[in-house]
Amino acid sequence: LRPLIRNRKRALLNRILPAGIILDYEKGGQQRTKSIDFLDLTPDTDVNDLLADIRRVEPLITASRTDQVKALIKRLQDKLSQRDERKFYLFKALQAHILPLTNVAFNKSGSSFITGSYDRTCKIWDTASGEELHTLEGHRNVVYAIAFNNPYGDKIATGSFDKTCRLWSTETGKCFYIFRGHTAEIVCLAFNPQSTLVATGSMDTTAKLWNVESGEEVSTLAGHSAEIISLCFNTVGNRLVTGSFDHTVILWDVPSGRREHTLIGHRGEISSVQFNWDCSLIVTASMDKNCKVWDAESGQCLSTLTGHDDEVLDVCFNYTGQLIATASADGTSRVFNADTYQCVCKLEGHEGEISKVCFNPQGTRVLTASADKTARVWCVRSSSCLQVLEGHTDEIFSCAFNYEGDTIITGN
Repeated sequence: LRPLIRNRKRALLNRILPAGIILDYEKGGQQRTKSIDFLDLTPDTDVNDLLADIRRVEPLITASRTDQVKALIKRLQDKLSQRDERKFYLFKALQAHILPLTNVAFNKSGSSFITGSYDRTCKIWDTASGEELHTLEGHRNVVYAIAFNNPYGDKIATGSFDKTCRLWSTETGKCFYIFRGHTAEIVCLAFNPQSTLVATGSMDTTAKLWNVESGEEVSTLAGHSAEIISLCFNTVGNRLVTGSFDHTVILWDVPSGRREHTLIGHRGEISSVQFNWDCSLIVTASMDKNCKVWDAESGQCLSTLTGHDDEVLDVCFNYTGQLIATASADGTSRVFNADTYQCVCKLEGHEGEISKVCFNPQGTRVLTASADKTARVWCVRSSSCLQVLEGHTDEIFSCAFNYEGDTIITGN
């Protein structure tokens, strides 16, 4: 996926999704990296014009490197122009736990995935074989929030109703640290992109930042007046956004632990929050039946995304941040343009509420999980349902694509 081309300690790394390249260079005797994103790249983009724009602002792209960069951009265009006609089939059905699942998540490559459960454990699974690799035991109550430290995938964080978060080794299943300090259930967590911090959100109205290396608490983020149920780091890792049942969203400066902005405008509990890829926007979903798009720098509300007839339970950007998908208790999903805020398609067909929505990495498909015991794959361009994924005998509450977009996991 990411072929490396080396030349005298300088490299250009082809990053497929989101489209871009990573420059690897040496400065002051130290190896450094710098990324260039092509969020607006399409199969029709003029490569020569794009290359000229890059060279005007990026001195690392010298004349001797232009042919190499041009070839990489063309490869990215080829990847983006590939038609996706795949159909999904039931590959494995796993009785993962003796009690209900709470969440599922892939590592970045999709080679393994994890499941959390009311049985107080998290399990690691091999995707190809369906083999259980490790059972992570130690929590004294429901394991509710789980995450890999993607893109690395060598650590797992689990958050529990026992008020603790645990950090585990993916390879051995060993528990590195137990993060203690919350006074109520932990219901959401995330690694920062650098995998140096874990953020946890709790029913005690606070979020906490924890040092992955030392296991120590870095800071407590206090400012909400009700439970925190969703949080998200930006791509750089210097900001964290938290969403609460107090109807507000808070934007935090990670290094200092200070509150930068309180985003006020929703009239119901917040259900989901997310940054876009370039860290410029935040999208929030609420029980007030609406989503809002916010400017991440100023904290101002840019638009309210309306149209649902019931609570909005989930929201997400696609990889490039150009599209927003919503999931609602009204049984529909919608896709909005993140620049114009216009609804570009309405996905109708489920017979129960939709609790989870996500894009495939290419941004061409939307996956929804519903209380009607099915998941559905939708075409963004045509708004049509391409496939109904059946087989579960109860509500599907979680779903995800792997990084390649060729494997789906659903949990019920």
